[in-house]
Amino acid sequence: MKVLITGGAGYIGSTTAKALESAGHTPVILDSLLSGPRAFVRDRIFYEGDIADRALIERIATEHPDIDATIHMAARIVVPESMELPYEYYRDNVAKSLELFDQLTTLGLHRVLFSSSASLYAVKEGFEVTEADPLAPTSPYARTKRMMEEALQDLSSAGELRAIILRYFNPIGSDPDLESGIYVKEPSHVLGQLVLAARGLKPAFTITGTEHPTRDGTGIRDYIHVWDLARAHVRAVERFDDVLASAGAPSAVLNIGTGSGVTVRELVASFERVFGRAVPLAEAPPRPGDAVGAFANVDRARELLDWQTELTIDDAIGSALAWADRRLEILGYE
Repeated sequence: MKVLITGGAGYIGSTTAKALESAGHTPVILDSLLSGPRAFVRDRIFYEGDIADRALIERIATEHPDIDATIHMAARIVVPESMELPYEYYRDNVAKSLELFDQLTTLGLHRVLFSSSASLYAVKEGFEVTEADPLAPTSPYARTKRMMEEALQDLSSAGELRAIILRYFNPIGSDPDLESGIYVKEPSHVLGQLVLAARGLKPAFTITGTEHPTRDGTGIRDYIHVWDLARAHVRAVERFDDVLASAGAPSAVLNIGTGSGVTVRELVASFERVFGRAVPLAEAPPRPGDAVGAFANVDRARELLDWQTELTIDDAIGSALAWADRRLEILGYE
């Protein structure tokens, strides 16, 4: 099977490309390299360009007529940045995605696997969410994901496009061979910040938000090893038609997480256990757009994808620390 991955030079995209290869499939990478590093493409089939470039999409389809599905990951993803740059987020995540979907439909590439986000969910008592629970996105980033879910549902109902929407929870860790991982010098996500503080590259790890309605006052998340997340993509493209047949609809939404909630303080404790010593801590108010959080009910993904997570949070932390030691070798910076 040949699979087009938009954003395939990114953290999750490159890991998913590796998982596809491990399962015997061939990824075709499309990436603008706005953020993803060229090194993560390695020797894979690669096109540098914009997802809204219709001529480029047509060229890819012409040169690879055996593409079976598209995994659409290309997006701006930093919540605080989306509060400051909403136009750029709506332009790149919404307007350009619509151009991509329309061109894919025109070219007969009807299977789309879309990267969505658990940040869409409204706060719920107990914090465990199913795909049918209410949504209340709190940032422009999250609202772009919600808009594209609705667009895909409408497009698939009206025409030949078919869509599986994966609502990611919180990917952490690296691929098994440490060939890719978090690549930004100042990652915004919690584990990247912990690694920086542990390695002395910043004075402390800051817990943002300590008065949330959780068991210890800090935000709650479902931290999934990125390799397990990548494996879920493989299962989704392999079982694409069967998933929609089982769902009885032209589109389907699936939570992709571990099924367990971990607070920020609990993550810090796990990190310190794996790391072997304490990390300096600080506290601050929540960042603009931050959500209290949720964890996934994964019954639907288990049933429709025949998939479940295999790796632990300690596995993910260990691989993130190991990747931090490889970054200089692969990317040229710590």
